[in-house]
Amino acid sequence: MGIKDILVHLDDSSAAERRVDLAILYARKHGAVLRGLYPIIHAYYESREIGEQSSLERIRTMFNEKTAAAGITAEWILLDSSVSGVTISDIVTMQAYYSDLVIVGQTNYRTPSLNIPTDFPEHLVKVCGRPVLVVPYAGSFETAGERIMVAWKTGRESVRSLNDAMPLVEKALNVSVVCVASEQIPSDNESQIIGVGNYLARHAVTVRTDCICTGDLSIGDTILNLACEHSADLLVMGAYAPTRRRTLELNPIAQHILSHLTVPVLLSH
Repeated sequence: MGIKDILVHLDDSSAAERRVDLAILYARKHGAVLRGLYPIIHAYYESREIGEQSSLERIRTMFNEKTAAAGITAEWILLDSSVSGVTISDIVTMQAYYSDLVIVGQTNYRTPSLNIPTDFPEHLVKVCGRPVLVVPYAGSFETAGERIMVAWKTGRESVRSLNDAMPLVEKALNVSVVCVASEQIPSDNESQIIGVGNYLARHAVTVRTDCICTGDLSIGDTILNLACEHSADLLVMGAYAPTRRRTLELNPIAQHILSHLTVPVLLSH
């Protein structure tokens, strides 16, 4: 199944416009409808400020003008919740259920939003059941998945993320699959990554595979460095693993990458 419905989360941050630009690129590439979601929540007895209304109109105008100029089918969604206790994550998750791809922004810990939880991207990956594309808050991105790097670790999370990314992978110009370890790569990992390459070849995808030891760097930094070396414009990776308490939490490598993101990353659970 291809990507026919893309949901992009909109907010008042300076990164929202660049996020819309990238979402438009993906919508055009896949012939998808782009839905721009601007959620509003209110604390109990909180008044609605004039500044909030002006920000809303600015974001609405920006979204409508950009999508119209791009010639894509787009829908503006304003969800203003008056229910106390409802979070931004709750609203976006409900809309994500009806989307093929969800696009959100990386958390900027230097200037966090009062309404958006700092773990918003991670929480969304865990609960929405859809692939989530997290866009860095800094930088501009002029291509939509033309050069994809898959960070592979044999297991459910990597399998799920690669499967969810297949509509993107099949349209990419260049695809690489890398396995990164802090010690010598076991022989069974090498055979697994060869199997991934063979699987993608059967989908008519030309792929480069590689197994790499980190050396003095952490696994997360090695993956980010490889993405730069490969000139990747999209990183695909799994994100969650069960803990001893049988809960699902973001693994340390994914946490590190989300904190130091330099390229859009597609995460799945």
